[in-house]
Amino acid sequence: MDIGNKSLVTEFILAGLTEHSEIQEPLFFLFLGIYIITMAGNLGLVTISRLTSHLHTLMCYFLLNLFHIGLCYSSVITLKLLVNFMAKRNTISYTGCMTQQFLYCFFVNAECYVLTMMAYDCYVAICKPLLYKVTMSPQVCSLMAVILYKGAFIAAWIHTGCMLKLTFCDANAVNHYMCDILPLLELSCTNTHISELVVLIIVGFDVGVPSLIIIVSYVFILFSILHISSTEGRSKAFSTCSSHIIVVSVSFGSEAFMYLHPSVLSMNQNKVSTVFYTIVVPILKPLIHSFRNKEVKVALKKTLSRKISF
Repeated sequence: MDIGNKSLVTEFILAGLTEHSEIQEPLFFLFLGIYIITMAGNLGLVTISRLTSHLHTLMCYFLLNLFHIGLCYSSVITLKLLVNFMAKRNTISYTGCMTQQFLYCFFVNAECYVLTMMAYDCYVAICKPLLYKVTMSPQVCSLMAVILYKGAFIAAWIHTGCMLKLTFCDANAVNHYMCDILPLLELSCTNTHISELVVLIIVGFDVGVPSLIIIVSYVFILFSILHISSTEGRSKAFSTCSSHIIVVSVSFGSEAFMYLHPSVLSMNQNKVSTVFYTIVVPILKPLIHSFRNKEVKVALKKTLSRKISF
């Protein structure tokens, strides 16, 4: 990816989350605490998944990818935000801005694809249990992982490539706390219609197609669960999918609201929705999977009981 273009701007000034200086320090400690908990939660679950033998399943393989992605994209945004709370002048270089945008787009797209694969995994496990080991073999899952990361790379490259073709003349004050696509488009002194169309198409694809696959998968899952005669069996099937459904609803809902909302929403409202997606959602995912995923919950209890006994 060629970072150099004809832009006259060498750095951007980030407006930050708020203009009120008196709340900058409290917000710094608030988001620092959230970030530490997010890192501890994701790292803890990654460690438990690797050390606990009964979590070496395909569903937990996808969960492991999800936790790694949560660690990465939370760090890409939150660390810079924390620095900006304490800095006198919130700046980011042109190269740094494009890099942050590329990494953020990459990890967000990768997360969407991982959640889609988890829905398909649930579908095969519940609707076609006899074919599960063949359909979702380790080789197939590895191939799916390669495809999803390649797809995420391509989507991020398209977004960032469109941004690199724009010219930024004099205006360099980004009305945001990160190098997001929409506020950067507002600063360009060239025509942005093609870039806006690309954003709409890519985000529409990344939200629409996975959502369709997930909805269709869960329609079949629901029909299969309703045909299970025992109450215990239905309850077990529902508990298998419940954590995934909650995470999908939170992730896809907040992403769609950020980029597919009506233009009448102000940039301040967009900041709030971005904070929810980039900072709040990553802390919710390990909590949801810790309390709603039975296998993870059992492994967590065993790990904690061992540490207490020592």
